[in-house]
Amino acid sequence: MKRRASIFALAFVSSVCLAQNVKVTPLGSHTGELCERDRATLFEDPTGVRILYDPGQSVTGGDDKRLGDVHVVLVSHAHGDHLGDQKLKALDAGTCDKPGLVSAAPNSTTAEVVAAKNAAIDTVAPLAAFISRKVDALRGKPTAMCPQTGPDIAVPLAAPCNAAVQIGGRRSYRAANAPRAVEIFTVPAVHDSTVPRDLLSEATRKALEADNVSLQLGPPIGYVVRFTNGLTVYLSGDTGMHAEMRTVVHDYFKANLMELNLGASAVTPADAAYIADEVVQPNAVIASHVNEAATTDGKLRAGSRTASFIAQVKGRPVYLALSGRTMEFDGTGACVSGCRSP
Repeated sequence: MKRRASIFALAFVSSVCLAQNVKVTPLGSHTGELCERDRATLFEDPTGVRILYDPGQSVTGGDDKRLGDVHVVLVSHAHGDHLGDQKLKALDAGTCDKPGLVSAAPNSTTAEVVAAKNAAIDTVAPLAAFISRKVDALRGKPTAMCPQTGPDIAVPLAAPCNAAVQIGGRRSYRAANAPRAVEIFTVPAVHDSTVPRDLLSEATRKALEADNVSLQLGPPIGYVVRFTNGLTVYLSGDTGMHAEMRTVVHDYFKANLMELNLGASAVTPADAAYIADEVVQPNAVIASHVNEAATTDGKLRAGSRTASFIAQVKGRPVYLALSGRTMEFDGTGACVSGCRSP
């Protein structure tokens, strides 16, 4: 009888976990807007695992009060607007198209958040090693590789750690007493991944200045995150269109929600719409990394690149990554709360 009760209890916990929603909160420069420098997105699994994607320049650093607990930090590549060579002077400082920023050198906002939150650094090995050294400097002690319990990294962690992975690799993060882990896979992206020279040591910086070059810290990546309620999110990173979006992200992982970066140097609005409707084919899209002040008072600006993209997407809803506005998604990629269609 006791065994049956235990099995029932476990089944009940699992079903509750599957029935709950993933919370998605963009952290941009101006509350309620989608602005030029906005990159950071905070994901919260129903089990409590909290993941920060590309801290970039739209947070104030490790002390940003919007962050709360952060267990894992994802960084798609080493460019300053993702790694965070600058940080917000204050929330809502400056304007949406030109937010008030100050230098985050020599640490980066990513290293500040990892150090302050005892988070795992989940990115390709060269970039993870670089960030770990910054965390070392902030804490005055070495950053170890993340400890594993079986196949999973148990969170919360007692100290920051390095969860370096290769393209195609997987890390999984399990909250205490959770019936399953959140799985994070690295997938290809097509972009550059040079680090801002301001974040390099003086000796290295001087050696590179003569030729006006910087260091490449491994390949750029995107991520597929499989949450415990079944939601499978594709985080594109900065990338142009490529074949793996179809073969890996759509065919294999079957992503049902996509956060798509709309950087002008990587995709046109027409490219981005084709990626959404014909290549990845998620059930919904979050528009981010727009490199423009895309909204005014939370409403889409007519004539913007973002508006052009959304107008060309025909097969699924597109939601704006409005700063501080939490959206909730069920396991199918359907938004059940907080989403605002343009």
